[in-house]
Amino acid sequence: MSEGPRPIVLGPGEGQTVQGPAGGPLTFKARGEQTGGLLTAIENEIAPGDGPPVHVHAGEDEYWYVIEGTLRFRIGDDHSEAPAGSFVLVPRGVPHAFQNIGAAPARILVIFTPSGMEAFFDRFAAASGPPDPALFRSLGSEVGMEVVGPPLAAGEAP
Repeated sequence: MSEGPRPIVLGPGEGQTVQGPAGGPLTFKARGEQTGGLLTAIENEIAPGDGPPVHVHAGEDEYWYVIEGTLRFRIGDDHSEAPAGSFVLVPRGVPHAFQNIGAAPARILVIFTPSGMEAFFDRFAAASGPPDPALFRSLGSEVGMEVVGPPLAAGEAP
């Protein structure tokens, strides 16, 4: 059994930063070992046009708060836009994807409950080279994340 949560205070830009799977840096704000397994929190920069393929988490709910920029989300069969200040929740088992539809990088706070997705991001960052869909799929399957479709395309229905 893991220890309970520990207090965390991180300022802007603080935390371990690694290369994220959506083309920009990802900074860990809270890892499972710090939260007693309750959650993982990351700040993620998403390059214009970038985003992950449509995927499903078997064991985690995922939350986003858009800090800067505008993202387009697909959640199940629904599409919506989320400008800065938007909050999005996707329960486990629901197919989803997002894409930065702005001309500048977007910044988002992403929270997974419970924790566990750290392994995916750590392994993805350790692999050398540009983002690779096959690597996303194989590393995702190791943590209970299944890719079920391609990334959102430019101009896809909002």
